[in-house]
Amino acid sequence: MAKLLVVDDEPINLEIIAHCLGDEHRLSFARDGLEAWQMLKDEPSVYDGVILDRMMPRMDGMDVLRRLKADTRFRDVPVIMQSAADSSEQVAEGLAAGAWYYLAKPYSPKALRSIVTAALDDRRARKDLARIGSELQTFISMAFQATFRFRRLDEVAALASVLAQICPNPQSISMGLSELMLNAIEHGNLGITYAEKGRLIEDGLWQDEVERRLAEPEQAERFATVEFVREPEQLSFTICDQGEGFEWETYLDLDPSRAFDSHGRGIAMARHLAFSSLQYEGVGNRVKVAVALTA
Repeated sequence: MAKLLVVDDEPINLEIIAHCLGDEHRLSFARDGLEAWQMLKDEPSVYDGVILDRMMPRMDGMDVLRRLKADTRFRDVPVIMQSAADSSEQVAEGLAAGAWYYLAKPYSPKALRSIVTAALDDRRARKDLARIGSELQTFISMAFQATFRFRRLDEVAALASVLAQICPNPQSISMGLSELMLNAIEHGNLGITYAEKGRLIEDGLWQDEVERRLAEPEQAERFATVEFVREPEQLSFTICDQGEGFEWETYLDLDPSRAFDSHGRGIAMARHLAFSSLQYEGVGNRVKVAVALTA
């Protein structure tokens, strides 16, 4: 059961969130940003996520968010920004500051639960990846060029984690590789569309559907690859799938129109937070990324 800090200056909003999430998670509440920041500083390792109102007295949500992301103790804590301020500029500001999950008031209980689940799952996955990769760091550090096949979700987790250990900032690289490799499986080889994934996540069926499609006879010989090459000034990774491609241009940047979705930020996060360069080729079933080794 995750521990969440809910921050809102409206008592009715705190009550609504408590009603929606109280049976599934342990909740603490703050009435403004200053109280929330003090609670976080007092117990920096307690909270698994923060549901943060944007507009509050004393200290608003954006100030809290910036402080969280500037403090190494909280950089992996997901922040879900909730607000009636839903203009594209305001959403873009929140996303750029580190609120990868955004809820526009008023929102449905189902939407709230879906976003919270996605945020917590992402955090758990990143922690698992880091643990797995650190165990194999010495082995992979000896490689100068290698190609790996993968087709399952657990294989993505293991590969992304291990490969990230040879890079600067392995946590960010692990996240970036994982997002691109997951895209190669679900959108590339399995053909799950953006809209389909949204519905599956909302209904809690995404992983089940991935496993169902992987078990289909026509998928038995389908796989994706990640090729690693060590160069003097950079490490490069090329990820290929056997799908028909997709309109990758749409997903290179943070699009405020998708900010309220439970997914769709992975490629932009990878491009802006993980790699020194990211380039799709052809129809989009091949992407090459680089990690700089020098400043």
